[in-house]
Amino acid sequence: MTALADVARSTPSGEGERGNRPTLAVDLGAVGANVRHFARITPGEVMAVVKADAFGHGAAGVARTALAHGASRLGVTSLDEALALRFRHIDAPVLSWLNPVDANWGAAVREGIEVAVPSAEHLAALAPGARVHLHLDCGTGRDGAEPAAWPGLCAAAARRPDVSVVGVMGHLSCADAPSERGDASGREIFGWGVRVARAAGLDPVHQHLAATAATLNDPLSHHTMSRIGAGLFGIDPSGPGRLTPTLTLTAPLLGVRTVSAGTGVGYGHTWVAPRTTTLGLVGVGYADGLPRSASNRAQVLVRGRRRPLVGRISMDMSVIDLGTEGAQMGDVVTVFGPGTAGEPTVAEWASWAGTIEHEVMTGLGPRLARRMS
Repeated sequence: MTALADVARSTPSGEGERGNRPTLAVDLGAVGANVRHFARITPGEVMAVVKADAFGHGAAGVARTALAHGASRLGVTSLDEALALRFRHIDAPVLSWLNPVDANWGAAVREGIEVAVPSAEHLAALAPGARVHLHLDCGTGRDGAEPAAWPGLCAAAARRPDVSVVGVMGHLSCADAPSERGDASGREIFGWGVRVARAAGLDPVHQHLAATAATLNDPLSHHTMSRIGAGLFGIDPSGPGRLTPTLTLTAPLLGVRTVSAGTGVGYGHTWVAPRTTTLGLVGVGYADGLPRSASNRAQVLVRGRRRPLVGRISMDMSVIDLGTEGAQMGDVVTVFGPGTAGEPTVAEWASWAGTIEHEVMTGLGPRLARRMS
């Protein structure tokens, strides 16, 4: 048997087992539950956004799950991401909205991929037969046509009978706090943009402004469709806990040692043992996605109790102060999970690192064995 086969066979298959490698368990049932929640609260279609390999969860599996539980369309950033879905025989409607002017527009037409158009230059470069969503900047100052350029873009699109304008899209800048003035302005700009498109003779069937936060918090932003990315994976930017977390990261203890008071741990000895204690080593570090900025703040679950990570998180490993837990090599450490057993959550890791859950999820590295369930 090959070494690769040995590794594959040794991957842990269930929670709480002794395994020999860090494992990221992806709960597709939780993804499905989150999609159903969004389908209930929005009157329009749900577009499941599976960009960045579905926030590190695996785009193909998440896409199929979302489509089976209420989503009708998929969204990604690049054409490469969209074509990868087609390669996996996923034939649902897909929208790609962040591409250079010289993207492979012909491939988009051949594979039935809809594309966003943020400028006259993009519009002019499209292959005949393209299906497009005109993209309006509604206040983010990033992607999308500036409002001053919007009437000209709509008029130019109307002069291209070989291109079908099927949608208008925008993005809100302050949807995490729906009372923000920026979102009221964004809604107004979007409504104006749809009216301008229609006055130019276009018929954008799909109108979508709301992403996860606005779909949850701002019914005024709901149109014919909502784009749900972070919410698929249990991230609620406003924090009420209406969604189900989807990831659990476990790793075995690779080493256990007793150290005396005054022992320094890790590079720079940023933590020094204040007493005799037991230290545990896990083979997960910042190359696997644990934020180094969470050093000396993060916690993990060992034998049913939270224990602190101590010293700097290294590229390949982290150290746990086990105290007197009596842990042994091979014991499974829960780095994060849904929180139902007392383990830390991705949200807590994000707080310890001074960042957002999205960054923690999308940073999880390829060395972690993925297990879909």
